[in-house]
Amino acid sequence: MMQARKKIGGLLVEAGFLTEQQIETVIPLVRESGRRFGEVCIEEGLINEEQLALVLARQSGLDYVDLTEFDPAEELMDSVSLKHMTMYLFAPYKIEAGTLTIAVSDPTDIMLLDELELLLGMQFHVVVASKKGIERTIKLFEGTGRLVQDVSAGMELQLLKETEEGEEVLSVEKISTEMSPVVKLIDSTILNALGRRASDIHIECTRTGVEIKYRIDGVLYSAAEPLDMQYQSAIISRIKVMSELDISEKRVPQDGRFKLRIKGRPIDFRVSIIPSIFGEDAVIRILDKESIDAEMSTLSLESIGFHRDEIDRFRRMIREPYGMVLVTGPTGSGKTTTLYAALTEINSSEEKIITIEDPVEYNLEGIVQIPVNEKKGLTFAKGLRSVLRHDPDKIMVGEIRDIETAEIAIQSALTGHLLFTTVHANNVFDVLGRFLHMKIEPYNFVSSLNCILAQRLVRKICEKCKKEVSYSEEELKESGLDHKKLQTHKFYEGKGCVECNHTGYKGRSAIVELLDLTDDLREMILEKHSVARLKKAAAEKGTVFLREAAVQKFLEGETTLKEINRVTFVE
Repeated sequence: MMQARKKIGGLLVEAGFLTEQQIETVIPLVRESGRRFGEVCIEEGLINEEQLALVLARQSGLDYVDLTEFDPAEELMDSVSLKHMTMYLFAPYKIEAGTLTIAVSDPTDIMLLDELELLLGMQFHVVVASKKGIERTIKLFEGTGRLVQDVSAGMELQLLKETEEGEEVLSVEKISTEMSPVVKLIDSTILNALGRRASDIHIECTRTGVEIKYRIDGVLYSAAEPLDMQYQSAIISRIKVMSELDISEKRVPQDGRFKLRIKGRPIDFRVSIIPSIFGEDAVIRILDKESIDAEMSTLSLESIGFHRDEIDRFRRMIREPYGMVLVTGPTGSGKTTTLYAALTEINSSEEKIITIEDPVEYNLEGIVQIPVNEKKGLTFAKGLRSVLRHDPDKIMVGEIRDIETAEIAIQSALTGHLLFTTVHANNVFDVLGRFLHMKIEPYNFVSSLNCILAQRLVRKICEKCKKEVSYSEEELKESGLDHKKLQTHKFYEGKGCVECNHTGYKGRSAIVELLDLTDDLREMILEKHSVARLKKAAAEKGTVFLREAAVQKFLEGETTLKEINRVTFVE
């Protein structure tokens, strides 16, 4: 006689996840809603998804697997279509002796298992995992570039359908049903870029073909093998259609934007197209507002990566009643993010803070933010003049680009305002030369300055695949490090895993060089002392230079020797 299957509620009690009293409260809710017992328990916060999966596996006599740390093998990537994984919510777990093991969240769904048997066309074994774990695994598969490689492999040129109106919805299902291979390619490239945390998508025309690259943590990576040049025109035309640009114009640069709804959230994309010798190239900047808002909610000088000593010094300077706080560094070095973190720290209802930016990157609560619009005549200089008439206490100017803006900024810092701004320069001393070459009055400029902060971003070692490594005496010597002092020191690198897209790095951290403008330093600058003398005086006052800050992060095991040598150099 067949043994009756135990009810899920009883198994949850046996496992110690629920009490009899809790079951009594859940049963009426199950009857009212018509939903399953386990779902209601999760919704009420009585159990989590892993606990439900564990009990469902026990009920069905199957193995339970924890996918929260799962790192799929390369062969699994080719075993199952990403479209089917998304559609049926399952994940391949392993392949042994020609049998595929798949993880499902509900082993009692017989119809699903029957469909999968027809779909996969091979023998498979079932294990149970939580829904959350399966979704994470699917996301990892999306991030491998499998979708882009599958789509680009079978490209055949077809007529492009040029009808884009309103907010287009983008998903794996939409890509699988789309007929045009060019549309498929662009859609899958965008979806994959989001899965890999890319900030930009580069489409470049070369002698060998069309290359698609992603910028991840500030570094470019290839998304797929180069495509044939015959597709270049169709790819660029598709991007122009999405951005509402002129398809017939191919000789001058064009800028545009478009918006897509992806996995339920709207994402903005900025597009720049320029003509090159092999055809037109495109760069798509990804502006994921929800992701940015989530980052902004936890934004602080600590989260950016400032060292404890530098945080204390910088906090003291941004709380001065007036003067100029100047942040410098190349494009993409996190200058604006640092200024936002500073503004967030000093923001209070008692003072008015106004920013003028090009463009407004993040929305800051309680702060008036003005976007520059040069086509309409709203420049940094004109905007800053208007801001000063608006009775502000603290002002942020996105960037000082010309003499006029510089002069107004200095005057506002000298007349009782605390002003935050950025300028493009390599280090804190280059900034001085940059301003003095603008024919700015040296005394006024130096008097207005509270501090200069130079900044770079270094990639952080992925915590999932971090491993201990050793360096030769020659490697350390070339990087200006003493091998004898570091003989017993532990060094780390990332070996590469699915979590970090096999790069060995995940996320970035700031290294900073903070110059506190003391009266002694001001006098030395006005007396035109050499940079070497200025550096020596700054070091005595506590300034840690960029190279030293990078070495500090390397020795603390946060980044690698290769990375600090990429971002800074031995002086």
